[in-house]
Amino acid sequence: MRSKQTGVTFIGWVILLIPVAICIYAGMRLTPVYLNYMKVAKTLDQLKGEIKGNDAANVVEIRRTIQKHFDVESVDYPEAKDIKITRDGRSWVVTAAYDDQAPLFTNIFILVTFDKSVTLGGGAND
Repeated sequence: MRSKQTGVTFIGWVILLIPVAICIYAGMRLTPVYLNYMKVAKTLDQLKGEIKGNDAANVVEIRRTIQKHFDVESVDYPEAKDIKITRDGRSWVVTAAYDDQAPLFTNIFILVTFDKSVTLGGGAND
């Protein structure tokens, strides 16, 4: 053995790089989940602009518009029927609150919770 060892050994590198590799792999697995959420958020923001001046909007029309955007954006989850649409005075509140998961290893998953709401029409502060 040397009296003065310098640097990191191979086993030291393995121990250092395994957590980094796991984090990078988790990021790769989560990327599609977050890209899907960005499509859902974009749909709700576009919906806000489309329904803004339409006080005669109803749940069916709002849901149909959401479904059209989901079809164009290729959003499979959540489905348009999973989006909660409620009345708040003269305005509509559209909420996409859902959980999505990404498989990490065999039976270990990463669970991500999303919650996006927009207020439509009715003279709300948009």
